[in-house]
Amino acid sequence: MKLSVILSVYNDVKHIEKSIKSILNQNYKDFELLIMDDGSTDGTAEVLHMLAKQDKRIFLYRNDENLGLTKSLNILINKSQGKYIARHDSDDISLPNRFDEQLNYLSKYKVDGVTSRSLIKKNKRIIPGFKFYIPKKLILKFKNPHIHGTLMIKKSVLNEIGNYDEKFYFAQDYKLFIDLKNSNYKIKQIRKPLYILNTSKNISSRFSERQKYFADCARKNINPK
Repeated sequence: MKLSVILSVYNDVKHIEKSIKSILNQNYKDFELLIMDDGSTDGTAEVLHMLAKQDKRIFLYRNDENLGLTKSLNILINKSQGKYIARHDSDDISLPNRFDEQLNYLSKYKVDGVTSRSLIKKNKRIIPGFKFYIPKKLILKFKNPHIHGTLMIKKSVLNEIGNYDEKFYFAQDYKLFIDLKNSNYKIKQIRKPLYILNTSKNISSRFSERQKYFADCARKNINPK
């Protein structure tokens, strides 16, 4: 199989059905969708089981307790069968041509991974804006230049760097992109927005101080306490 999509969800019954349907309705059809229910208690599980009955590409897993995004993603990576791994967040939307565009880019330019720009859900502003034109290696010294949910990457590359660093409960994506750069892997960003990003009451906004602490640790190359 060429593509595995991994999604972890915790108590997001409000968004999860639309998010998953945006994956299932991609123009590119040949993929598996691995979903981790990370101990949800709000009705998310019922929605997941309903959708899984409708589409055989969905494979459901569940943590008995909430383990967090980092560990959940690593579990899904280890269970995946695809050559490439695509990320997706439970409150976001992939535009219908996302997988086609990214797979074509990976094939054409022979890079290890690719992200894309996104539209902010509430106002349709494109991000990154002018920072898209600044070299990613420069931005990476200060912040994460990539939108995590848009990542598509070779599974072998993730495996070679040890997947996500489980010491990072937050900012695991920033740490990942730093690890990829330090190992000389090529990650590019498509100019076209292929994703709709929810920025209202998401993990980054609800846990901003913890996010900042873990990001600082990633930037300084130190282990979080």
